[in-house]
Amino acid sequence: MTINVGISSCVIGESVRFDGGHKSNKFASKVLSPYFNYIPICPEVGSGMSVPRPTIRLMTNDERITLVDSKDSSIDYTDSMLEFSNKTVDALMDAELCGYIVCANSPSCGMERVKVYSKNNATKNGIGLYTGTLMKKMPWLPVEEDGRLNDPVLKENFITRVFCLHDLYQSMDGQPTAGKIVAFHSRYKYTLMSHSTVGYKNLGKLVARVAEYDIHEFFNLYRTQLMQTMSIRATRKNNTNVLMHLQGYFKKDLDSPQKQALAELIQEYNQGLLPLLSPITLIKHHLSMHNNDYLKQQSFLNPYPQELRLRYGL
Repeated sequence: MTINVGISSCVIGESVRFDGGHKSNKFASKVLSPYFNYIPICPEVGSGMSVPRPTIRLMTNDERITLVDSKDSSIDYTDSMLEFSNKTVDALMDAELCGYIVCANSPSCGMERVKVYSKNNATKNGIGLYTGTLMKKMPWLPVEEDGRLNDPVLKENFITRVFCLHDLYQSMDGQPTAGKIVAFHSRYKYTLMSHSTVGYKNLGKLVARVAEYDIHEFFNLYRTQLMQTMSIRATRKNNTNVLMHLQGYFKKDLDSPQKQALAELIQEYNQGLLPLLSPITLIKHHLSMHNNDYLKQQSFLNPYPQELRLRYGL
């Protein structure tokens, strides 16, 4: 399995920061590295800055945000950074990139809440110039900051999106067709429902009109709407609704005590007493005893390798 994921070079442990250090993230560098083929990029070094180097910051004059030397704002790196960003992101467009992990708070790589300075004050409402270019040109791409990967919910959502996008690319095998997209969408029915019932319904309406589009135009539209829906965090309420749907597939196969045990497990999850893994494990057990090909292919049951242990805390 080769899943191409971009990453800020410092987050993977490369000593490229302004002070010659790094900001290695253990989850990214240790836990995820067996599954991801990382493409490390440091926009600051890539755009011509040295290691070590003076610190830089984002500045605004209410008309334009610039990237400048922190001590001497007349030293302006904006054009070189934007030139590097556009050239690099354009090259990544052909790499079937499935995700990107960026360095938080960085004036080049930060995804949100980056400090933007003005003459009188500073506000935390900026986006790093490189990451801003990345997100604008590739709006479907899962992007997450290193620090936010410490949050179990944000971490699980990001990893789910990465594996979903990789699955989409693998399913198309370089040549999207209406049949491939319909089959993929069918496998993601319950995953999408867990993230957003509205998003699921809208995507269903879109897929029903696939014949009206050029297939490559449709794939790009579907990919963007799919990943926008997946970026909405799954909730306990939505997961419970999905679990009850899955429970319905066994109504003719289970005896009364088995039905009761599964129903109780789902309710205990709904009440926050058990992790999502508990009812899913029992559903998988019943599925192994009572085969259902449609249910077996549902990505909701296996969105990523179990070894990542991401559902233990959800």
